Amino acid sequence: MTETEQFLATMGPRIIEAEIALHNGDSGPRIAMWSRAEPLTLFGAAVSGRGWGEIGPIFNMLGKQFSDCLSYRNEIVAAEASGDLAYTVALEHTTASVNGGEPKPYVLRVTTIFRHEDGEWKVVHRHGDATADSGAVVGRLAPPP
Repeated sequence: MTETEQFLATMGPRIIEAEIALHNGDSGPRIAMWSRAEPLTLFGAAVSGRGWGEIGPIFNMLGKQFSDCLSYRNEIVAAEASGDLAYTVALEHTTASVNGGEPKPYVLRVTTIFRHEDGEWKVVHRHGDATADSGAVVGRLAPPP
């Protein structure tokens, strides 16, 4: 098994679990996947942050805005793992409720960078943006105060 195959076998299920939990209102699994060691960056589809002091509260806020996840599929477009760094490029297909509205489908284009720390893969960067037909759903997310 290659490094990339091992990485995907380990992280693929964790990514799916964390995203389904987040879209059902539980940000804990996503938070657990993130490093606390700088540099950390989030260029979210609706909200961005730098450093754990900004990123952690964003994930807590997102967990409060999502509910009723009816479906989630992580379509990996490209991935690579080499040494202590890895990345995925994916299309995230989600149907969930935003701020109590009717569950609606949307697609995010997401690039995630991972760093191997203390024997575990941790996220250090995520960049997501909505596809043209998904922008209205993502636009309903409110930035933190």
